[in-house]
Amino acid sequence: MDDLDNRLILALRRDGRAALQTLAADLGVTRATVKARLDRLQAGGEIAGFTVLTRADVAPHPVRGLMMLEVTGRGADKVSRQLRALPAVARVHSTNGTWDLIAEIGTASLESFDAVLSAIRRIDGVTRSETSLLLSTRA
Repeated sequence: MDDLDNRLILALRRDGRAALQTLAADLGVTRATVKARLDRLQAGGEIAGFTVLTRADVAPHPVRGLMMLEVTGRGADKVSRQLRALPAVARVHSTNGTWDLIAEIGTASLESFDAVLSAIRRIDGVTRSETSLLLSTRA
């Protein structure tokens, strides 16, 4: 694979339904060149197929999880307000049982998800937590 092949694949990742003429114009080559490259990349197995991305696939927060929190005393309201102030926290739920609050968290990467978890654990009144990453959503 050369630079043109890589640029072609990048263009197809942005829009897998782009017309050959559009790809050719974007890449600065002829339509015949794009067609020949696509055929060669498919025949050689570099392009294994084309797929559809749904809205959920390109969600702004690909890393999502639930963080269950134990809060000391009657501090749940205060902790809940602080949680809602964090941009990565989509929702805060009160619950019964072992955990006092559940925070729904969404970030762009595992690193930023980890940073949010650390920030939440430092909130005064949070005594214990458990986090579960959401791997897939089943209808």
